[in-house]
Amino acid sequence: MRASTMYADVQVQTGVSGADSVRLIQMLFDGLLESFSIARGHIERKEIQGRSEAIDRANRIILGLQTALDFEKGGELAQNLNELYAYVLRRLMQVNLKNDLDVLSEVHGLMEDIAKAWSTLPQTTRNYTPHLRIVN
Repeated sequence: MRASTMYADVQVQTGVSGADSVRLIQMLFDGLLESFSIARGHIERKEIQGRSEAIDRANRIILGLQTALDFEKGGELAQNLNELYAYVLRRLMQVNLKNDLDVLSEVHGLMEDIAKAWSTLPQTTRNYTPHLRIVN
C-alpha cells in the first residue's frame, strides 16, 4: 500500500511539473472525481474515517478550483463556477453528515460535466489562455 501511494505521489508531482494551467485544472478534476469514487466506496462499506478523509480531500480540491477563478477576466463564467463550487461544498457537507449516496451522485455528475468541458479545451482552443489564476 505504501509503495502504491509513493508511486502515485511521484506520478502527480511529475505531471504537475510539466503541466500548463489547463492541464493542472484537469488534474484537479481527476483528483476530485477520484475522491468522490473513494468516498462512495467508504460509505458503502460504512467506513466513516475513510469517507471523511475522501470528502475532505474533495473539499480541498474544490476550494483550490475556487481560488483559481479569475473574476476580472472570467466575468459571468467565473461567477457561475464560483456559485457551483459553493453549492457542491454545501452538498458535500450533507454527504458527510448523512452518508447520502444520492447527493454524492449528484455532485459527482455535476463535476464530471465540468471536467469533460475542461478536457475538450485544449482541442478547441489551442492558443487560448483560460481566465484563471494558478497560485503557487
